[in-house]
Amino acid sequence: MRFRHPDGSTVHLAYCTNVHAAEDLDGVRSQLREHAEPVRRRLHRDRLGIGLWLARDAARALTADPAALRSLRGELDRRGLEVVTLNGFPYRGFGDQHVKYRVYRPDWTEPARLEHTTDLARLLTALLPEDAVEGTVSTLPLAWRTGFTSDRRRTALDALGTLAGRLDALEELTGRSIRVGLEPEPGCTVETTADAVEALTGPGAPPAHRIGVCVDTCHLATQFEEPEGALAALTAAHIPVVKSQLSAALHAEHPGGTGTLEALSDFAEPRFLHQTRARTDAGVLTADDLGAALRPGALPLGVPWRSHFHMPLHAPPPAPLSATLDVLRAALGRLVGGPVPLTRHLEVETYTWQALPEGQRPRTRAQLADGIAAELDVAREMLIDLGLKELP
Repeated sequence: MRFRHPDGSTVHLAYCTNVHAAEDLDGVRSQLREHAEPVRRRLHRDRLGIGLWLARDAARALTADPAALRSLRGELDRRGLEVVTLNGFPYRGFGDQHVKYRVYRPDWTEPARLEHTTDLARLLTALLPEDAVEGTVSTLPLAWRTGFTSDRRRTALDALGTLAGRLDALEELTGRSIRVGLEPEPGCTVETTADAVEALTGPGAPPAHRIGVCVDTCHLATQFEEPEGALAALTAAHIPVVKSQLSAALHAEHPGGTGTLEALSDFAEPRFLHQTRARTDAGVLTADDLGAALRPGALPLGVPWRSHFHMPLHAPPPAPLSATLDVLRAALGRLVGGPVPLTRHLEVETYTWQALPEGQRPRTRAQLADGIAAELDVAREMLIDLGLKELP
């Protein structure tokens, strides 16, 4: 979906396909046929943006076979789909039954991460619509924090510098500019916008014209960051917001209230990591997973909690829980509500549909498509309320 910003530029809205399990090229094609095109039809649009997730094996297959890449590009056109952004955070196995900490490997200290991201950038230049000259890729924020030494930090930043040089060369070759955004996430070495400023302006930082930030509004909310101040800090530090993922976190205003811990326990599941935070006067207290937070004494019960559980934008959880849609709205207002958009690539990223409590998850492909379309409608209305005009 495309929108005209009051400044005349085009803002792209997509949904991220990492909600669909696919490790190989056949799986990617199935995603387009069985999920993305049906979502487009539900929205009654001729064109739908998707934030494509290409796992390692799928990316390698496309890199090795130019004919397969051309075929995929043609299939996107035939199905009324377009790609301006890729989700390069998960490397492989995101559809597995137990992901948890594995999603952070390989990290930016490992050569495989650099090579995979380089492949994604090359592929994106061929997948972009004919009238698009810029693409974006989101990636993990260097590494998970455990064992992340100063030497590993230098290695990671050096790898990003190498990537930036490759992206410069790619633009010279293709005429298309690809930028990469670190996605701050709770528990990682870059978990807040302040961490991003430190990493991307300090010694050894990669060039800002290629490497910036992907702002995920669920992560922002989980860390109890205020969007206005967080995004203003990025702007002041001249760090570009390469893209933004529109998402909402799980919120408990009164964890100690009647039934609240029981309601939260329904969201403690074995597949994904749900980092949980409690906001206190002394600062934000942490637990690596929701299950850990629910252990007696792990976090105080008299202050608000938020958990890294991407909630469907149109379907917040039943009371006493809620979703951080207020943070999403505030962030969008700063991102695209001003005289000039801070980013032009927006991506609804709710990958947790099948991790929802049993009574809230979709049971069929049709129900999932209905839900994704409803989320995109919510995002669409938010953009229109900010003065953007939807394009045909």
